[in-house]
Amino acid sequence: MAVLALGLARSDVRPTSPEIPRLLVETFDDLSGTEASKAIASGLRQEVVSQLSKFNDIVVVESAAKGEDPSISPARFVLAGSVNLSTDAFRLRVRLLNRADNSILWAESYDGGLKVAQLMEVQTDIARNVSSSLAQAYGVIFQADANLHVVNPPDDWAAYSCTLSFYAYRVGVDAESRSSVRACLEKAVDRFPTYATAWGLLSLIYIDDYRFEFSGEPAESAAALDRALAAARRSVGLDPVNIRGRQAEMVALYFHKEIDAALKVGKQTLTINPNDTEFMGEYGERLAVSGNWHDGCQLIAEARQKNPGSGYYDVDLALCSYFSGDYTQAAMWINKSPFPSNPIYHLLAAAVFGEGGYKIAADREVAWLNQNQPDLVNNMRQVVSARLARSQDVEFFLGSLRKAGLGVAD
Repeated sequence: MAVLALGLARSDVRPTSPEIPRLLVETFDDLSGTEASKAIASGLRQEVVSQLSKFNDIVVVESAAKGEDPSISPARFVLAGSVNLSTDAFRLRVRLLNRADNSILWAESYDGGLKVAQLMEVQTDIARNVSSSLAQAYGVIFQADANLHVVNPPDDWAAYSCTLSFYAYRVGVDAESRSSVRACLEKAVDRFPTYATAWGLLSLIYIDDYRFEFSGEPAESAAALDRALAAARRSVGLDPVNIRGRQAEMVALYFHKEIDAALKVGKQTLTINPNDTEFMGEYGERLAVSGNWHDGCQLIAEARQKNPGSGYYDVDLALCSYFSGDYTQAAMWINKSPFPSNPIYHLLAAAVFGEGGYKIAADREVAWLNQNQPDLVNNMRQVVSARLARSQDVEFFLGSLRKAGLGVAD
């Protein structure tokens, strides 16, 4: 019954492509009725469509006719807006509606001046804000679908649900969830082998297998990294501008010690969609840990400002504060971070508390690591060297772990 309400049950024929949310952007209402207000309403709508279209994981349609093609699922979301002019300013009101029940999922107002020199820039800024709020990972559309329960989902919805479960997993990054999400994504790409986003997310899962498992077996680690790079390149081969595929390729190349190549992919990808904060934060981290702490940490801070829902940014900002010598700030960010099952979180916390002289907190982290991650403790130099590109950063971090009470081999 829930499937029919969503328009997901289209026929008895097995779907040939995964479900992708469709967003109908309606013509923005002109409330002032002047030529100027008409032009501004049209320009804002076109800029919003342009910015939304940079996101791979939604399909943007501009008319009900296109959105209601009987061979594809209808647009489940509608973006409506109105523009009103005063003497020297305009106001845009926008709202996102869920077509299933006409509920309003999100609404916002934006103001801008009418000076010609500023108008284009203001329109672009507003459109970027709207698109980021709605279409990014952990944005409004993601939250709406993540909270949706579909009874007996068809294959296309089940495959799409795997991508939602990936982002849910990334909130805590625990091994049990990683196993189930990996299996789900492997099934999704088996059913839909051209699903570029699923290949990219599967690559990121394989990368997590590499960076969060500490068996100390080089062959096993190398195999996980090779799987990750192959899946990322499969994603990019299917869709050269797929952000998740390019993100996975960047991270896989970084851990493969092809750092210049990784950063090149990152720089290129940020120009494809500068509104994708998930990628912005990851690229910022790659820049920072490669040694460009200034530029990398600025990007991480910008990503968090635009999308504060991801605790990953708090961990990264703790690392940034730690390497800038502000251990009070680093401890603050660590204490805000919601990653109790992530071993690297505990390793960073031990370094921060050890270097900052927070003995009780450092003892707590050391005890957790010794009890829960003995393989990591036995391979700390290898683990840290895999993440930090510069030898001076590696040695400083290992020195902090020694201050925390961990025995680090020379």
